Amino acid sequence: MSYIHEILGKHWGYNSFRPCQEEIINSVLDGNDTLGLLPTGGGKSITFQVPAIALNGLTIVITPLISLMKDQVDNLREYGISAQYLHSGLTTSEHRLAIDKCRLGKAKLLYLSPEKLQSKKMIDALRLMDVQLIVVDEAHCISQWGYDFRPSYLNIKTVRKLFPSAPVLALTASATPDVVEDIMTQLEFRQRNVFSRSFSRDNLSYIVRYGEHKEGQLIKILKSTTGSSIVYVRSRRRTREIAEFLCKESISADFYHAGLAPEDKNEKQNKWKHDTCRVMVATNAFGMGIDKPNVRTVIHYDLPSSLEEYYQEAGRAGRDGKPSFAVLLCAKYDKSTLSRRLSEKFPERDFIKKVYELLGNFLEVPVGEGYNQLFEFNFNLFCKRFDIQPVATHSALTLLTQAQYIEFTEEINTSSRVMILLHKDELYSLNLSPEVDKIFQLLLRSYTGLFADYVYINESLLASRLKCTEQEVYTALLTLSRMHVLHYVPRKSTPYILYTSSRELPKHILLPTAIYEEQRNKLATRIDYMKQFAFSPNRCRVNIMLEYFGEKATSPCGKCDYCRQNKPSSTSVNLNNLRESVIYMASQPGGHKMSYFVSTANARQEETIEMIRTLLDEGVLKLGNDNETIKINDFCSKK
Repeated sequence: MSYIHEILGKHWGYNSFRPCQEEIINSVLDGNDTLGLLPTGGGKSITFQVPAIALNGLTIVITPLISLMKDQVDNLREYGISAQYLHSGLTTSEHRLAIDKCRLGKAKLLYLSPEKLQSKKMIDALRLMDVQLIVVDEAHCISQWGYDFRPSYLNIKTVRKLFPSAPVLALTASATPDVVEDIMTQLEFRQRNVFSRSFSRDNLSYIVRYGEHKEGQLIKILKSTTGSSIVYVRSRRRTREIAEFLCKESISADFYHAGLAPEDKNEKQNKWKHDTCRVMVATNAFGMGIDKPNVRTVIHYDLPSSLEEYYQEAGRAGRDGKPSFAVLLCAKYDKSTLSRRLSEKFPERDFIKKVYELLGNFLEVPVGEGYNQLFEFNFNLFCKRFDIQPVATHSALTLLTQAQYIEFTEEINTSSRVMILLHKDELYSLNLSPEVDKIFQLLLRSYTGLFADYVYINESLLASRLKCTEQEVYTALLTLSRMHVLHYVPRKSTPYILYTSSRELPKHILLPTAIYEEQRNKLATRIDYMKQFAFSPNRCRVNIMLEYFGEKATSPCGKCDYCRQNKPSSTSVNLNNLRESVIYMASQPGGHKMSYFVSTANARQEETIEMIRTLLDEGVLKLGNDNETIKINDFCSKK
């Protein structure tokens, strides 16, 4: 067994790698710059976490997904791997502690948000670290031809110059051929080196359903399938509305979006991951870093703007390799909705200049000042105060970020956290009131590691255990913080604005052609392909997708709705294969209804129904109590 297999088994409990993982890891350990294209659920994180443990030094991971940073660092620590992270939402003390641990060799991985690389202090701190590997997650963000360009990613070149011998590993789940080449150019690869898996997912069936009444379609799909599901929508308000609608229809559902408190997010994620809640209705903020292999259905209630987005989100179904569905609900109005997004994403230049001017007024930044200053930013209040449309305003801030006038960071939700500043023997001499002492003692009993690092806490949990109010816990922790017994960082949720250049007069605000016109044209192309995928009446869905990603299709997929509808009537299947397929589906927890078997089995409808009747007659299958669900018979499942 090789060393990397030993690491995989010791920390993750796996005895083999997934396709492409081992090749990427060996390429990195050989010192090669490497680009890995792995689909969602393909195990991107393993490809840098295993080398990070194998190398004698620090691995830097640059990612824009702050929620993913926290999830991965927490998971690594559970596996016994020392990891730290840095982003704009942390306090100065937390920054200093994380940097010291990395500098002293007490961490194997350091996760950084890309905007941190704009800080001279951060660059100076990195110089003192033994960096052996640089990882760029969501690498499509470095390409102006990608769907999510972030100018802060261009600062990664600075890190390369600090550590010229450290290889770069760039990772993304989806990229067109143009983006693939641009990623390697922007990251200054020493030679072209790409490892990729096919964008085709054999176990995933892409289905498009048409109809003006999406609620009815949604209910029909969820009631004819079993297992966990995600329903993606594009507005926070709609997540709650649809979740409540599903609950009224006796379907277990909850909602999720970026604006929730961290405690609520964790609670909802845990309910869904542990199957207490079957359906999560969410914006695209949900799913990143959540490893749930048995999602059977991903339903898009609203159409994404690009096939990159759709592929990543739909790919959260069937990560265990078992048959699963990605369903797109389409209505006539969706075509015009997609077209309208082009003008929303690229508002008029005069409007963008107006937003820039109003932003300076709102944050009270004089013209000629503000360089490298970070401001908390209440986006909703900003739009309300100046009576400007939120969607277009958000796009204007994004374009100003890409033009490098500001850095607009989306909401960062941070949980409350505490670190004790005194030594253990100093606690005995504290003179605390009975109320504060009671809360402090419970804190010490409830959480470990408080003397060594910042630990996430839950005020409502402490309050419920002591049968007091959250305000009393909050006040006690603030008192302890003022006494320098501990450092308490209360939870908050806020976006940030960083001025990457001094404030300009509006007339001097210029948006380069590469950022405005060329990106607008690229988005128009992406929207056109999304329309083709959703509304084409005569093409295999998977082939449209493969063509977009530059992969040659050899034949129709045979599983999408187009292929199923156009399967030749003369087609016959191997009856033994069909029998095994039906038995497998019936053996899944809860069984399935007839519509599931018909839509999933790779056979004609009449052949599938006849096979089910035969198996029912033989006693291999049985009907559930509702006389609709078809299950495996108990005596067969025990064989």
